[in-house]
Amino acid sequence: MAPVPAFVLDDPTPPDPRRRWDGLDPAARGACYDNNAGVPDSAAQVATRNAASATYRAAHPDGLDIPYAEGDRTAFDLYPAADAQAPCLVFVHGGYWQRNARADFACFAEGLNAAGWSVAMPGYTLAPDASLAGIVAEIGAALDWLAEDGPTNGIGGPIVLAGWSAGAQLAALHLKHSAVVAALVISGVYDLAPIRETYLNEKLRLTGAEIETLSPLRLPVTAKPMTLAYGSRELPALIHDARNFHALRSAAHAPGALLPVPGADHFSILNGFRRPDGILVRAAQALLGGAR
Repeated sequence: MAPVPAFVLDDPTPPDPRRRWDGLDPAARGACYDNNAGVPDSAAQVATRNAASATYRAAHPDGLDIPYAEGDRTAFDLYPAADAQAPCLVFVHGGYWQRNARADFACFAEGLNAAGWSVAMPGYTLAPDASLAGIVAEIGAALDWLAEDGPTNGIGGPIVLAGWSAGAQLAALHLKHSAVVAALVISGVYDLAPIRETYLNEKLRLTGAEIETLSPLRLPVTAKPMTLAYGSRELPALIHDARNFHALRSAAHAPGALLPVPGADHFSILNGFRRPDGILVRAAQALLGGAR
């Protein structure tokens, strides 16, 4: 028998704790998904992010709070490029579908704006005021609005759809949208079944139908380009979800890369959007090149 390749033996990622799910108590199950607890300085990182976003948003006031549907949160913040036909990254924020707001992530438009891209950030209703199915429908409505009304708001170029954390699940589901040419999903959860058995479900109240129809790992593969990014210091459950989703897509011969970001955790990974040469900016640019 041939020896096992060294790279198989030296994988530094801990095994997926969900393989022994039945033996985990509620606290241990919740810990599999608790990114705030998993990153010791998460509160400081979030405070820095929010402050930088407030500054960036204040410096770019013209395209803020543009409604795409009725609702307090169903609006866009648009950061258009000088060229209305420039590519646009649509960034869907995370927060386990129940916290955060688009305004908290404005600073991550900085790198792509500097690289000549437009950026559009949709908000959405949070659980429990909306079901997950309702949130998914809102993102679809946001993309419909951008396809129809984006050009009159300075955004008429090709759309790369991106999402982080819970937003990655929302983005992955909408890769099939006719206006989207590719997707960049970051640090996502792609199988919802374990979520229903954690504290996160107190507000989500996931149904069996939602788990089956809204889990990207349980759905047919969309054959448009998709890059799956994650930080090397993410929680193991999220790393394995990204690897499993990429494996599913690869088995279907769907294009796209698996992008581990060395040294990045669940929050710091987004700093790859802060500079025009950032790793996530370059990933978006590479996707668009591959989609043409």
